[in-house]
Amino acid sequence: MPINILSFFLANVREDVDGSVCALGVGKDVEGMTKILLVDDSKFLRMATERALLRAGYNVSAATDGMQAIKLARTEQPDLILLDMLLPKMTGLDVLKALKKDPLTKAIAVVAFTGLSQKNFERLKKDGAVAFLDKADLGLDRGSEGLLTALAGILKELGKEVPTATHRAHVGA
Repeated sequence: MPINILSFFLANVREDVDGSVCALGVGKDVEGMTKILLVDDSKFLRMATERALLRAGYNVSAATDGMQAIKLARTEQPDLILLDMLLPKMTGLDVLKALKKDPLTKAIAVVAFTGLSQKNFERLKKDGAVAFLDKADLGLDRGSEGLLTALAGILKELGKEVPTATHRAHVGA
């Protein structure tokens, strides 16, 4: 089933009066929040996913291509990377391999976040991915709940913090 990106975008992104996209939680205290690096070249999907993650209480940074992802992973040291596999400049698989070879980034958990078939997961796992999220299976056209639930499960398995309802209230959800 194809993702209705516009529905997902409209459900998770709001424009302020001046026309700028509102991202709740930006500029607030993010100490102790789970840091996620979102890597996706689709502007609408990236912005909607970023907004959903921010509203859920995560500290989020985003990259639009593989080179930018590697740079941000090195400087931001996120707890987890949501990595699309079809990226410009270098593939998600090449990014994954580069991250796992680099002493500064090899310990960062990487989740393949893609529309590719899950049959690729065994190969991705061998190359260092900890999980696989199929965009089509998450029901992104119906909102972000599927993504947030799957992500919370992965983070719990990794022993990472999952924001609580109280935490979300503090970041403006």
